[in-house]
Amino acid sequence: KGFSSTFTGERRPKGDRIFEALGATDELSSAIGLAGEFSSEKGHTFVDQLHKVQCMLQDVGSNIATPLSSAREAHRKRTSFSDKPILELEQWIDSYSEQLPPLRAFILPSGGRSSAALHLSRAVCRRAERCVVPLVQAGEADPNVAKYLNRLSDYLFVLARYAAMKEGKEEKIYIKPEP
Repeated sequence: KGFSSTFTGERRPKGDRIFEALGATDELSSAIGLAGEFSSEKGHTFVDQLHKVQCMLQDVGSNIATPLSSAREAHRKRTSFSDKPILELEQWIDSYSEQLPPLRAFILPSGGRSSAALHLSRAVCRRAERCVVPLVQAGEADPNVAKYLNRLSDYLFVLARYAAMKEGKEEKIYIKPEP
């Protein structure tokens, strides 16, 4: 009948922003799964990190599916989201960034299949973040969830560049068209 239940048992319309955020997060996990498959075919060592990210996205979804306005303490304990995964992403970002040449131009999604799939994942991640931020602002989701998605998009961008570099693929840069 166009309704679904949150983890707290609350019935909401399927078009509710909670379900929009859950859908975007699910799409993100799927996009990362595809990027992981392409990256695995190339023997990239970061594939385990992508799997860990997908597991964290399940926790992101649990937090989103537990609106704080209707959550009991037991719900909150089960679906809390700490800042540890954010700190881990930041360490990964720093580690890969140190190995990359500095950015001198805007990069277009490119650099081989692994890299392009990671760029696509980054774009989906940014959409998921845009869906989650209003929930955080309304006090319905943990601010760490939005922070995680924000850092995750940065991680995916750096990883896309790293994958292109490791595969010896050229990153296409933006060139302003002549008027």
